[in-house]
Amino acid sequence: MLKAKSSRKRIALPLHYHVKKGDTVMVIAGKDKGKTGTVKRVFRSKGKVLVEGLNIVKKAVRPNPMLGERGGIVEMEAPLNVSKVMLYDTKNNQPSRAKVEIVNGKSVRVSKKTGEHFDV
Repeated sequence: MLKAKSSRKRIALPLHYHVKKGDTVMVIAGKDKGKTGTVKRVFRSKGKVLVEGLNIVKKAVRPNPMLGERGGIVEMEAPLNVSKVMLYDTKNNQPSRAKVEIVNGKSVRVSKKTGEHFDV
């Protein structure tokens, strides 16, 4: 018997993204456009980032008496697509794209607008 081929195409993921855990980012698209927050986690396989205090969604949670958790509607942060966030330069209070320069043999992300280093 012949096996049907999968219609899903495999997407090539980038090796790294322009944001890292702990970076301050600004949302450039969506319902939270213009807001800033800190990256809590990067989901590289999904192409998403979890930003602290942004993209709040309501989720229905079932009670778990074993852990002492009550059920109900809980507000939580949902991941954002990595293309919707931009690095935010806290020194100059403006978002900026980043380029990579080699300083003392190490790769460092540098703001394209001001030349400030993102990696301290």
